[in-house]
Amino acid sequence: MTTAARPLFGSAELRAGTTKVVIIPALGGKIASMEMAGREWLWTSDVIAHSAPIDGASYVETADSGGYDECFPTVAACTLPAISGRYAALSLPNAYSGLALPDHGELWSQSTTFELKTLEEGTYAVCGWVGKRMPYRFARAIYVTADRVEMHYAVTNDGLDRLPFLWSAHPLLPLTKNTKLEFPEGARVRVWAQHGIELGGPGAEHRWPRAVAAGKNHDFRNPDLIARKYACKLFLDMGTGRAAVEDQNARLEVSFDTASVTHFGLWLNRGGWSPFPRAKPYYNLAFEPCIGAPDSLTESLGQWRSANYLEPGQTREWTLTWRGTKLL
Repeated sequence: MTTAARPLFGSAELRAGTTKVVIIPALGGKIASMEMAGREWLWTSDVIAHSAPIDGASYVETADSGGYDECFPTVAACTLPAISGRYAALSLPNAYSGLALPDHGELWSQSTTFELKTLEEGTYAVCGWVGKRMPYRFARAIYVTADRVEMHYAVTNDGLDRLPFLWSAHPLLPLTKNTKLEFPEGARVRVWAQHGIELGGPGAEHRWPRAVAAGKNHDFRNPDLIARKYACKLFLDMGTGRAAVEDQNARLEVSFDTASVTHFGLWLNRGGWSPFPRAKPYYNLAFEPCIGAPDSLTESLGQWRSANYLEPGQTREWTLTWRGTKLL
């Protein structure tokens, strides 16, 4: 593997064979490029350019420039609940009751620490973050080989109270007429959001690859064919830790241990949503291994009951492995 500095926000390039990853530490550790199997996989916005992030700002209006970001301890902006009413049974510490968390979490708006670590198996590029509203440390180590990109994660609770969280990888890919999606057959799919399409509303359940609602039977394996203009956010319960995207003559696959990475978020946007109503609509998809669902930590603590906790001093670790292959 080789590394090379790049001028844009002090970015660094990791390369092994034809596999390449470009990281921008000053933009929350954003992965600006991921090339495998002879192609670039990440989508780049032509509406929002790279700019210095601002903590607490709207991610979708200021930092949704494309690439691959990390979301922790929430994805959607939310306020953690008071421990009363329907949340009375939660073991949520009073320290976090009423805590407001920003859009797409706290990591994207930080300038991360960055170092290269050489170990027996190779060189890792390590980004580190420190919690602002909650006491935690978050780290991601990326290892690049000729046939894969490994991402090793660790988060530690440095506080005295148990810490609730969601985590989601947030890679954005182009959505084209050739895009095909592969998930475990029959996996439970739950709807989180819908725009320009009827899928039964938030919380509606389906089984991959189909969603039957409003008299229509949608096959999500070919998302470009579902409707002329739509967007939706879906969450899958992953019994098998493997999912893939195919586009033309290439395939991108991610694998993980479902004991650690429990859910998968899928955002599909075929010109159906933009934070700027008069701007050119987006054609992209977010392909998101995640821990907990849906995007809001508050909702995850509530009806979805899938939030995770870190006990004081506890560290949790998990790994994603991305592989790109050319198709015949």
